[in-house]
Amino acid sequence: MPAYKAPLRDMRFLLNEVFDYPAHYAQLPNGKDADPDTVGAILEECAKLAEEVLSPLNLSGDEEGCKLENGEVRTPKGFKEAYEQYASGGWQGLSHPTEFGGQGMPMSLGLVKSEMIGTANWSFSMYPGLSLGCMNTLMQYATPEHKAIYMPPLTEGRWSGTMCLTEPHCGTDLGQLKTKAEPRGDGSYSVSGTKIFISAGEHDLTENIVHIVLARLPDAPPGTRGISLFIVPKIIPNADGSLGARNGVVCSALEHKMGIKASATCVLNFENAQGWMIGEANKGLEAMFTFMNTARIGTAIQGICHAELSFQGALAYAKERRSMRALSGKKEPDKVADAIIYHADVRRMLLTQKAIAEGGRAMIYYAAQLADHMTNGIVEGDQKKYKYWDDKLGFFTPILKGFLTELGLEAANQGIQVFGGHGYIKEHGMEQIARDARIATLYEGTTGVQALDLLGRKVLIMTRGKAVREFTAVIAKFSVDNMRNPRMRRYATVLAKYAAEWNLLTMRLMLTARKDRDSVSAASHHFLMYSGYVMMAYFWALQAAIASEKIGNGGSEKPEFYKAKLATARFYFDHLLPRAKGHASSMVKPSKTLTKLPIESFVFD
Repeated sequence: MPAYKAPLRDMRFLLNEVFDYPAHYAQLPNGKDADPDTVGAILEECAKLAEEVLSPLNLSGDEEGCKLENGEVRTPKGFKEAYEQYASGGWQGLSHPTEFGGQGMPMSLGLVKSEMIGTANWSFSMYPGLSLGCMNTLMQYATPEHKAIYMPPLTEGRWSGTMCLTEPHCGTDLGQLKTKAEPRGDGSYSVSGTKIFISAGEHDLTENIVHIVLARLPDAPPGTRGISLFIVPKIIPNADGSLGARNGVVCSALEHKMGIKASATCVLNFENAQGWMIGEANKGLEAMFTFMNTARIGTAIQGICHAELSFQGALAYAKERRSMRALSGKKEPDKVADAIIYHADVRRMLLTQKAIAEGGRAMIYYAAQLADHMTNGIVEGDQKKYKYWDDKLGFFTPILKGFLTELGLEAANQGIQVFGGHGYIKEHGMEQIARDARIATLYEGTTGVQALDLLGRKVLIMTRGKAVREFTAVIAKFSVDNMRNPRMRRYATVLAKYAAEWNLLTMRLMLTARKDRDSVSAASHHFLMYSGYVMMAYFWALQAAIASEKIGNGGSEKPEFYKAKLATARFYFDHLLPRAKGHASSMVKPSKTLTKLPIESFVFD
């Protein structure tokens, strides 16, 4: 398994040079303590935790997995001690209000923390990661009384949280869910039903687990309009916050999975479990989207986590492994063969991984600034502010989740390819990265679901193309500002053309959808991937502009880092961005190519 090394230099480059986080934090109500020195210290300490405590448990956790015994889940050796270090270090409450015991830092710092912890050990990261969405949902929708009971122990990390959405029969179509919530007459409810795929649904890391559960009231209307949201703790807390009786929540099974085996994915049975409604009756799905948006950004991070870890492993191997000679002549004449890093095709794979990891990181860090404003709206109780920034972030969420997880999986597979046959052998850890990465394109909504959300909901219905127009206006301004810069002209020219094409394609799909509803579904995947490639191109151009300026000004720092940035940007524009053209061509093809084939034609004798 590759030993993870946090890419602190690249993180600082994005935070301080590309996106000017110091200025961003200075304008936030909760950003006054996030000065450069403090942020730097947080990054260094989190890197130590990730590198020294969590990374060594990644391979062993995969080999051991979780065990279910008499309804209790035992996590792999070392996980409990690692979690205690995580909680005692105050990491869980890094970005949550001080009134509940948190450090009150901006949400974006929590996302940077999540990247390091997730890259070091994604299975481990899921235990505290699910709690964050639970906490954000409680912050926005729970009563002051419930916040007082649940938020302090969640913020401390003494308790953890989950999201309980889907059921065996409904998958993503939550309108079919059957879990019931019957009033008890004392303000609480009896919740009964079965939930599946519940990450961190049962474990031995915390003394209590707080489940956020979707269920139906007895008189609820059918479909998604009749779903309410409930707090259902594993152990019912007393009025003073101490732990009381065990609730009717039972883990009946652990899923046997392809990857993330050290993360407990549970089947939970709610058997007249006591719960309390949060938010309004029959509007639970709307409230749950607070949780879902948080989770989808977290899953998008998984894409860059696996790309980064696989790149680090593949790069080290490519420098050491020797095979044949470079076509342009011997590079290491005193060795029996040249290191494979001198072969152009190996460099293609390494640069693909690097471009995905660093380009995706830039996309996440940009969106994290929007998330800072959104979460401040929640904390301040300013619904107008929250809604404005949530809508801004909403355009990015499906692109980040869908596009980055697809590319993260590609990068993980490329890592195996660099190793050749050795990549297929378990002890090297490269195949584990690919297995762990595979789930990222599936949970929190598959890539197809994200694509429909982007094109059908965010672009065509909610904004009538405005979301695309607003972002392409940003790209166009960058292009105009850099068109006369000889070092940036190549990027500016290409971006200007893609910005215009993105708008044209959006308008064409809007017009086609008026006559052919199936065209939305037929085009959505290609639209999402096209959007991702063009968006990442913009963020690579941003990085190239800063790197070019630093080299041109002859800065005091060694220029190797900036030269590598420029080389990777050129590689992205030359070798990865052209993929967008294929998606552009496919998205406008008639839907009948997909829809007119009779179902019987799929059956073969």
